[in-house]
Amino acid sequence: MESKRQQKFAGLIQEELAAIFQREGAAYLPNTLVTITKVRVSPDLALAKVYVSFLNTQNTGVSISIINAHANEIRYKLGARIRHQARVIPNLAFFVDDTNEYVANMDKLFEQIADQEKSKSKNEE
Repeated sequence: MESKRQQKFAGLIQEELAAIFQREGAAYLPNTLVTITKVRVSPDLALAKVYVSFLNTQNTGVSISIINAHANEIRYKLGARIRHQARVIPNLAFFVDDTNEYVANMDKLFEQIADQEKSKSKNEE
């Protein structure tokens, strides 16, 4: 359970990172849209786990490794933006948010189950 302080700080980081990737994301990943979906901050506010999703990319593993390679540069840019609002600029760890893929997979499974039920009911008639 995150405290209110962690939630507010995570929201601030998410907002500022979204602005950074919107303006300068093409320098890291050309022709790829990066979306910050969620930020989790440690209780001491020293580490931020940033969950990102990608649009228009072939390999998300390569994309996340490129972003992690530039994590210090992104942290510096974040620090320049929030230096008056935060005492400590957290270290950033980027992770792929695969929620959309999970939802698509679950939808496909539910459709398969529904199709099996329809075929069973037709065979029983």
